[in-house]
Amino acid sequence: MKKILILGAGRSSASLIRYVLDRSAREDWHVSVGDVDPSLAEAKTGGHPRASSFEFNVQDQEARDKMIEETDIVISMVPARFHHLVAASCLKAGVDLLTASYVPDEIKSLDNELKKRGIIFLNECGLDPGIDHMSAMKVIDKIRQAGNELRAFETFTGGLIAPGTDVENPWEYKFTWNPRNVVLAGQGVVKFIQEGKYKYIPYPRLFRRTEQIYIPGHGHFEGYANRDSLKYLDIYGLRGIRTIYRGTLRRPGFCRTWDVFVQLGATDDSYIMEGVEQMTHREFINSFLSYNLRDS
Repeated sequence: MKKILILGAGRSSASLIRYVLDRSAREDWHVSVGDVDPSLAEAKTGGHPRASSFEFNVQDQEARDKMIEETDIVISMVPARFHHLVAASCLKAGVDLLTASYVPDEIKSLDNELKKRGIIFLNECGLDPGIDHMSAMKVIDKIRQAGNELRAFETFTGGLIAPGTDVENPWEYKFTWNPRNVVLAGQGVVKFIQEGKYKYIPYPRLFRRTEQIYIPGHGHFEGYANRDSLKYLDIYGLRGIRTIYRGTLRRPGFCRTWDVFVQLGATDDSYIMEGVEQMTHREFINSFLSYNLRDS
């Protein structure tokens, strides 16, 4: 029997845990689910005969090492900032690791050692990030296998609510992933290549540099550039390509409205605001505006 260890039983883990448990009998798996809140882990496993749940503190190295030593593969769904701790224990035990998060520098630096020891650390294999890479490589490989030359690569993605499901939502968007990451999306300098020219968009200009995109059967969208497209030149094997651009889709009007928050400075997390925990939403926005005695 293969032992699968899932660390983290939050909302992002629900479908994963259900999927693995549904196949556990056929594949002869035992699934252990750990979370800092043991009631969450217990609720997600639901008394399944091939599952167990337990309290798990990712920062407890001794307990973490012991648990990972006794399993065959680890799926880490803890907050991304803790993946490197799980990775360290997996490396020590020689256990394969899967995550749905971007590859942090601490894990990227282990690449050579992992290859020497034959250990697999597979990151960015969730819905987002993940399905974008898988679908991209499927198309790229198909083009190459047909003997064609790839001159441009543009891709857009975005987790959007279905039309008509929330008619009173003027944004036509909901938090489908970590809210903090949504607020900070686009920070830094965007980099891409367009017709052989390197292009850059500083954060304060990002949500004004959009393009209109029509998808047959689904309507109009607007797209903005998604951070650093250049790092995918090697990952996708696209060195020498004339255009590479990765973007994010939103409903029309989203970017112009979001740009107001960017220009106000409301998406800047480089300092601590005083008394924010007692503020109403109105008071929070007013704190970025010129003082007016009538504001409340």
